[in-house]
Amino acid sequence: MTMTQRKIDSGFDRFSTATEVLAGIDLSGKLALVTGGYSGLGLEATRALASAGARVIVPARRVDVGRTAVADIDGVEVAALDLADLGSVHRFSDRFLESGCGIDILIAGAGVMACPETRVGPGWEAHFAVNHLGHYALVNRLWPALEEGARVVAVSSAGHQLSDIRWDDLHFDTGYDRWLAYAQSKTANALFAVELDRRGRDRGIIAFAVHPGAIMTPLQRHMDRAEILERGWVDEHGQVADPSFKSAEQGAATQVWAATSPRLAGMGGHYCEDCDIAESTDSSEMIAGVRDYATDPVAAARLWELSARLTGLGR
Repeated sequence: MTMTQRKIDSGFDRFSTATEVLAGIDLSGKLALVTGGYSGLGLEATRALASAGARVIVPARRVDVGRTAVADIDGVEVAALDLADLGSVHRFSDRFLESGCGIDILIAGAGVMACPETRVGPGWEAHFAVNHLGHYALVNRLWPALEEGARVVAVSSAGHQLSDIRWDDLHFDTGYDRWLAYAQSKTANALFAVELDRRGRDRGIIAFAVHPGAIMTPLQRHMDRAEILERGWVDEHGQVADPSFKSAEQGAATQVWAATSPRLAGMGGHYCEDCDIAESTDSSEMIAGVRDYATDPVAAARLWELSARLTGLGR
């Protein structure tokens, strides 16, 4: 059984920007935590949330780079966090919990895409470790700080349509494929939101997964120029050539919308795209929508238990 995915006619669309979806929303007195909030879409989300009055904490693996990136945005702080290192997750979380601050919005947006085969921790595949397990551990450690009514947004991708969870070969021990590894981690992000939403309901905590759309950002750092040209994403001058691509501010809109929209009050666990809830799809083509396996509550609970065993958190 999968979650019902049905559009709600939000009033926004794929061309809406993060600033537009926040029009009229006052986040004064709210605290938002945005992983990856100093680069690409995360930086645009940070900028928009801060402009609406939120205090924003940006965990960063490269603290100096992060501080430089957000230097012109009032109300933003950068703190050290490496999602590939559970020790770092614990240290960051301990410091945050000691502050006594509560979290109203948590956007899990940091990640890697199509990187060379890399092992972290006890031999975990890097996409699964960073994109999923690091965020899973972070949210579980920060659970006491999530305010009643908080929203958690996991940044997934249409790339999830390339792979379900590989339950029998989670870490690609039988042969590595960088795109399938990325896809599996994005399915994991969507399932994480489903189970987190279920577990948070008694405290009014709701969660969503979002597909931001196709955008040229530093996420493509592991792709060479020839590959990007071959895919038709840019032209020979390096300019975006694919008309389906969004600007960075448009790409940040869905995560900001999911984190703040009054229309989503009382809802949760859904996969969103283009500033609305996405429809389910069973197409063999990678098009708009979400695959049923990425919103399956049974699979979500199974992934949660697996993640708990791997990290020792969230049982």
